[in-house]
Amino acid sequence: MCRYLFLCGSFFFNLFLFVPAMAGELEVSLEIPRLDVAEYHRPYVAIWIDGPDSSPINLAVLYQTHEDGEESDHGEDWLKDLRQWWRRDGRNRAMPIDGVSGATRAPGKHLFIFPEGQLPLGSLKQGKYTLMVEAAREVGGRELIKIPFTWPVEKVAEHNQNGRKELGKVRLSLKP
Repeated sequence: MCRYLFLCGSFFFNLFLFVPAMAGELEVSLEIPRLDVAEYHRPYVAIWIDGPDSSPINLAVLYQTHEDGEESDHGEDWLKDLRQWWRRDGRNRAMPIDGVSGATRAPGKHLFIFPEGQLPLGSLKQGKYTLMVEAAREVGGRELIKIPFTWPVEKVAEHNQNGRKELGKVRLSLKP
């Protein structure tokens, strides 16, 4: 019996050696509301993180593209309407940004998952951060939501904030 326990214990010890360590994860749920207006255009949306060293980390930039994924003739021209993002980082970027930029989204809920150690999140250093979500719509308004958080997280955390018009509920979920 003692021999069996030793083998069993050895098996579990070796099993733990091969189990990868869990990395943190940042999840953003974004609601784009359906607006009852005469001329509706999908909003441009920028999602980024402002960090303690003031260098923004772009997570997603959604703007007008052709259906085949190619950039629209004038899609980039209106990125300036995302004023905060444009001033912080947009004007210094060549579009499209690989793995970050994409087409505008229809009204509804949209989920973005960013695992630690993978681009665009990369290896986020310890510190205090702010998730920034900005939306601007042609013949519409502009809205900015800020959600502060601390990284790394030791336990699951969730932060919610509601937009007023251009954005609905924005949820930030953090997982260790």
